[in-house]
Amino acid sequence: MNIPEEKQKEMLWTMLLSRRFEDELAELCKIEGKIPGMTILSTGQEAVGSGACAALAPEDVIISNHRSHNHLLAKGADPNALMAEIYCKRTGCNKGKSGTLHLAVPEVNAPCTSTVVGAGPPIAVGQAFAQQYKGEQRVTVCFFGDGAAAEGSVHEAMNLAALWRLPVIFICENNVYAGAQRYEEHAPNPSMADRATAYAMPGEAVDGNDALAVYQAVRDARERALAGEGPSLIECKTYRCRGHGEADPQHYQPKEEICAWQEKCPIPRLRDDLLSQGLITPEEVRDMEARAEAVVKEAVRFAEDSPFPNPEEALEDVLVA
Repeated sequence: MNIPEEKQKEMLWTMLLSRRFEDELAELCKIEGKIPGMTILSTGQEAVGSGACAALAPEDVIISNHRSHNHLLAKGADPNALMAEIYCKRTGCNKGKSGTLHLAVPEVNAPCTSTVVGAGPPIAVGQAFAQQYKGEQRVTVCFFGDGAAAEGSVHEAMNLAALWRLPVIFICENNVYAGAQRYEEHAPNPSMADRATAYAMPGEAVDGNDALAVYQAVRDARERALAGEGPSLIECKTYRCRGHGEADPQHYQPKEEICAWQEKCPIPRLRDDLLSQGLITPEEVRDMEARAEAVVKEAVRFAEDSPFPNPEEALEDVLVA
């Protein structure tokens, strides 16, 4: 696997930053009234967003979902603006109007996240059609979960993308649970990637806790898309180490299962791999961890000190058709 050293370090950095960012959010959620709305984290799944986004160019587009923090940070979103938005403050990336569940960071080509299950793939197909129509050399990546994969909108999106050979990469984060329902309780085929055959597109299942494997699969899919060979489906097999949201006590997830997957955490896996190859030093790792701590601390300070939007700003930036 030929992956540039700097790309591997980039993946480790964005995973460390994402984990520290969400660990802080998990603590903030315990304080009543601190974080508005439902908070959904991706602890243990960071290799998917970090591996995928490292394989993309800045001009490529991502469409995300309710579990978006890692995707956005890996694509280059400003942690201050992201944290302020989660606090619903005026300095947030959406001026405090989206909160954590509807984040949009267009400056890094992340035009929307959607909490509507299965809504992302049709949006991604529209984005990819625009890219193809304009003759642009860039692609769209759509992150969605295994629960969304059963939605009719996902099948329609994949069918159209394959028919028109659109430059879109469908990335299914199969984290075993759709809400409180295990994968095998809602999907008869143990392989999500097998569904690609029905749309005559390449399908590949990768270890979703291996950032390098995710990077390689997305890089290959991007090359195919830019060559006019159409969409790909990548199933990243991973695990949701926390509840569906922070208010979810996870009673339905066996503790032994959670512990077993925590042992497969993608962060020490990549860190130790880089250390064993001599691509990074223990001092560099400590520097990265300290930097992540400082960045998140500053993001929280920025959010805490920022004002809420005024009521009269509620209808600003609202499109009425």
